[in-house]
Amino acid sequence: MRLGIIGAGAVAGLHAQGAADLPGLTLAAVCDLNADTAAKAAGPWGAAVYTDYQEMLAAGVVDAVVINTPHSLHKDMVVAAAAHGVHVLVEKPMATTLADARIMEEACAAAGVVMVVGMIQHFMAEKLALLAALESGVLGRVLMIHDYRSTDYRPGSRPDWFFDKAVSGGGAFINIGAHCLDRSLWIGGAPAVRISSTTLNRFGAPVETDGTMELLLANGVQLRIAIVSDTPEHIDEMLVVCEFGTVTVDPRQGTFMEVDGVRTVLHTRSARDIQDAFTAQLADFFAAVDSGVEPAVSGDHAKHVVELVLAAYESAESGAPVELSPALAH
Repeated sequence: MRLGIIGAGAVAGLHAQGAADLPGLTLAAVCDLNADTAAKAAGPWGAAVYTDYQEMLAAGVVDAVVINTPHSLHKDMVVAAAAHGVHVLVEKPMATTLADARIMEEACAAAGVVMVVGMIQHFMAEKLALLAALESGVLGRVLMIHDYRSTDYRPGSRPDWFFDKAVSGGGAFINIGAHCLDRSLWIGGAPAVRISSTTLNRFGAPVETDGTMELLLANGVQLRIAIVSDTPEHIDEMLVVCEFGTVTVDPRQGTFMEVDGVRTVLHTRSARDIQDAFTAQLADFFAAVDSGVEPAVSGDHAKHVVELVLAAYESAESGAPVELSPALAH
């Protein structure tokens, strides 16, 4: 399968290395508005360079693409890829509106192409170690999850489009919060039926820089997410409270379980963890395209994450919880 990358930003190199590591995949082209950026990502693999994704799609040089661009551009790019019969792995968040997400799904279904939403948390070794422990039954049911993550949303700390709501869809919630919602819903095992949230706009930023979300899942699991900008030390931790024990998960440290006073190391961080996750995600996408295997992340789950981000914004603005139907996610 000939793979193209649209948007040669921070994770393009991880996708490119993943393609190189997987038999049957070849990085054929990289597209970015900045030709030098595209060339830097394409160079090690001898891939063609484009600055216009429509031109790349029309050239017929790719069978599938990874879309790694500002959030609001996803819809038009997915629709264009589908029109050319090209399969799509689109980075999270799937879209900035549910209407756009549905248009993307409908376009791919009509064209008979596969679309998978990239939710990298499902492939991270420390999260998989947590899932294995839960599935073993030693911890019992999940009761409560606390997901705490830091970021940096000071203007100038990241590209300008992140601070343009028309392009990004919002600030820390739709960017970092989408990861937290994704992994916590996955581990929690059910869609959300209620969400309440608060946001802060610090540093003169035009989008939210910090915030909290409190959710109730359909199975009774309680979920709290806190996102804080510009902390003294980077934080990326899940605490999962179960009937018989607890687990902490941190990609910088590993996964640790405590049951009846006994601590067990479930995973220790490896320098390969992030690249291995991107390679596994690409393999999951390739299997969906090549063999019709159901991807690890369903379209309904990806849409539910978008639904919850939008509901969080609604709750923060109104100051009241938002009730949700669990019918959208599975």
